[in-house]
Order: sequence, then C-alpha cells, then structure tokens
Amino acid sequence: MHEEIILSRDVDAIQIPSGDNITLPAGSRVMITQALGGTYTVATNTGLARIHAEHADALGIVAEINKSHSAATEAAKKGDFENAIWEQLKLVYDPEIPVNIVDLGLVYDCKIIKDGDEADVEVKMTLTAPGCGMGPTIAADAQSKILMLDGIRDARVDIVWDPVWTQDMISEEGRMKLGMI
Repeated sequence: MHEEIILSRDVDAIQIPSGDNITLPAGSRVMITQALGGTYTVATNTGLARIHAEHADALGIVAEINKSHSAATEAAKKGDFENAIWEQLKLVYDPEIPVNIVDLGLVYDCKIIKDGDEADVEVKMTLTAPGCGMGPTIAADAQSKILMLDGIRDARVDIVWDPVWTQDMISEEGRMKLGMI
C-alpha cells in the first residue's frame, strides 16, 4: 500500500464521498489507501474512489478469499444464520474508515426470519454522517455479503437515522483500531 499503481485497464469505481459511479481510465495513477472487505479505496488525482475486488486485476492484485467468509459459510451450512450474518457484516467497511460497520456501531438490528432450511434477513444500519453519499453503496455491500451465504433467500438492508450515531457506539476493538484507546 501507499505506492503508486498505474491502472492496466479502465475500471468501474465509486467516487468517495458522493457515491457516484465513475470510470477510472487505463493509465491512471492511483495509490491504495485502504484494502479491506473485498474493496480497495484508492487516491486518484481527482480524489478518493472505491474499486471492488472483481477489478483488482487492474491494480495488479490477485484478490484473496477472506477467511471470515469461510467461517461464515460453515456457520450458515450448520444453520447458524445469526453468527454467519454477523461475520459477513464484519466484512463491510466504510471506504474512509479502516473499521468494519459492526465495530463502528453502524448496525442497529439484524432480524432473521427462518423458513425451514432457509432464511430472509432484515438489517437496519446507519451511517457516521447523514450526508454521506456512500450510504447506498455500503448498504448494497452489506446486502451482497449476506446473500453470499447458503440458505439465505433474501436480504434487505435499510438505512435509518434513529438513534443518531455517535462515536460512543464504536466497539472496544474498533476504538483500538482507530487509536482511540
């Protein structure tokens, strides 16, 4: 990280913090500032952008399978949807903060509706700031991570604003990662 990379091809990305879809052209110079949860935050000459792991090759990176996903997959296969879902949510990151949305205290509720060997999931989460344009992207990332699990039929992730998020909601582990402890 923190070394200049020249993109080998055009790359679909999301502008941070607006959440707008953009294309970073081949030959663009970028610097990876964060590589967590299957996404890469890169600094460009026009600001920050988020690149999904499926485009890691343009960065010259071979994307790795996350170990937490393997643990979550095993839990889901055993019917332990709750632990599996929470593990998957820990793979979702705000592109500007190196702490997952669970440890940031952004996930307020996770409801699992079981139907035999399958389940539907409803998650309520918030953001660190109401004006964050990345909200729909983060919520979609959470939804896709949940839907990766065997036995999950449907997942809905809603962004809510009550209660208002504060730094007091960050877990001890999150505080340690952010240097707050």
